[in-house]
Formats: sequence, C-alpha cells, structure tokens
Amino acid sequence: MTRTHLPGILAMAAIVVASNILVQFLFGQWLTWGAFTYPLAFLVTDIMNRVYGTSAARRVVLVGFVVGLICSLIGTQIMGEFGPLVTVRIAIGSGIAFLVAQLIDVSIFSALKDGAWWRAPLVSTLIGSTVDTALFFSIAFSGALSFIHPATDVSWAADSLPLLGSGPMAPLWVSLAVADWTVKLSIALIALIPFRVITGRLLRTA
Repeated sequence: MTRTHLPGILAMAAIVVASNILVQFLFGQWLTWGAFTYPLAFLVTDIMNRVYGTSAARRVVLVGFVVGLICSLIGTQIMGEFGPLVTVRIAIGSGIAFLVAQLIDVSIFSALKDGAWWRAPLVSTLIGSTVDTALFFSIAFSGALSFIHPATDVSWAADSLPLLGSGPMAPLWVSLAVADWTVKLSIALIALIPFRVITGRLLRTA
C-alpha cells in the first residue's frame, strides 16, 4: 500500500461510515438514505482496479470491510427505540455481503478490463450489487435463516405485503431488497460518468 492509494482508502472508509449512519434514516417507504451512498463503494473499487491494479483494489476492499465491522460493532452497542441500532444478523449480513460482493466485483473487473472501457465497471458492479443485495437482505431478514441468531426478532420483515406497494404479495424484506437493488443498478449506470472522468485523469498523471 502506497501513498497513491490513500485517496481510495479514505474514500472507501468515508463511504462505509456515511452509509452506516445514513441507513438509520428513511427515504420514502422502501429505502434509507444509505442506499444512495453505499453503491459508491463499487465505484471506488473499480477506479482503484483500473488505475492501480487488482491487488490495490483488494486492499481497499479489506479496509472497507474492517471499517464496516467497526461501525457494526459500535451500532450493536447503541440502543434505539426498538433495540440495538444494528442487530447481530444485520452486522453479519453486512460484513459478508460487502466482502463477498466487492471481491466478486474485483475479480470480474480484472477479467474484463482489457475490453471496452465501460464493460468492466458496468458488468462487475451489476453482478456485485446483485450478490450484495441478495446476501445482505436474506441473511439479515429472511425467516428461513433465523438460525443465524435466533434472538434477533425479524418477524416484522416477514409481513406479507404487495411488492413495492403494488405488485404480487411478498414478505416486506423482499420489497426492501428490490428497492435497494434498483437503486444500486441505477447508480451503477450513472457512475460510469465519474469512473471515466476520474480514471482518465489519474492515468494521465500516473
């Protein structure tokens, strides 16, 4: 790890911390504000991968994982209206989802980086984001995985409601997951613009 990697490290740490804070605040019925900041972690990983290589990207992912663990541990000790701000299942789901999804992103990006400039960041982020959403919401809220931490009450997440308020009936946590996934995919497309601009500038000055 060199000084040139420091901006990526700081950016990843800031995104993880901000997302852990903003996830406490609702945005509409299905989302939190954290849903809009967390996907930027994939942008940071992809920029590091393009400019500094796979090893640097993996190191930045590891930093984000450690920072996320610290945030989760702190959250489990802060009591809110309905209990700890971060339950054990949320902490486990968050950590596993982040690490697995980001490492998948790094691997796919590395495999596609010699193609068109947009292919690697787009495909890796779309797949990574999908894995991240599936892992986090199922681990944190699915009744089928209650054995992970039986003391965590997720019965509210199993309430059957129309999907996103107008679709077929589904558990509440599925609507939350679909809304989160939709935001991730939208940001993946938008993030191609800053990816192109930032990597272009960094590569010219490297």
